[in-house]
Amino acid sequence: MKSGRFIGVMSGTSLDGVDVVLATIDEHRVAQLASLSWPIPVSLKQAVLDICQGQQLTLSQFGQLDTQLGRLFADAVNALLKEQNLQARDIVAIGCHGQTVWHEPTGVAPHTLQIGDNNQIVARTGITVVGDFRRRDIALGGQGAPLVPAFHHALLAHPTERRMVLNIGGIANLSLLIPGQPVGGYDTGPGNMLMDAWIWRQAR
Repeated sequence: MKSGRFIGVMSGTSLDGVDVVLATIDEHRVAQLASLSWPIPVSLKQAVLDICQGQQLTLSQFGQLDTQLGRLFADAVNALLKEQNLQARDIVAIGCHGQTVWHEPTGVAPHTLQIGDNNQIVARTGITVVGDFRRRDIALGGQGAPLVPAFHHALLAHPTERRMVLNIGGIANLSLLIPGQPVGGYDTGPGNMLMDAWIWRQAR
């Protein structure tokens, strides 16, 4: 893997903001350099929540939302670059998961759907973007989630100790780091998404 500066972009199920982090990564170490949280406009947040709750959209509306989120992610990246006085050439790549609006990893045709057009990010930042992290795992018979166990393994695995890492996001998940065994992990159920939903409704 090429060493250097990378940017990660994540919005999560809580939709409390677009989290952007700048880090240096090499074969042995990850070091965070800077981060920011970029606000999501209320109208855009509501549109995403509506989809997640089953509201139907026209294909045109869906396509527009995909583009709008991609532009928002790009704005967040550009804000971080400006804050850190960096140029596109200073960044190896951006990792952007996108915004999950549907996840159905079982059934006749398992699938998962994330929106936030990565092409918009490339066009507006001039930086290579890596994304679509879940669908290959589903195509190979996996659940497409959680994503974080491989990262936990790279950072926290120990040659003799058994370790578990609990990540409490919108959906909580557990990483299993057991010496001599493949890294494992699974979602455990709702994390802070129920609290987020309650606060969102009470504040409206």
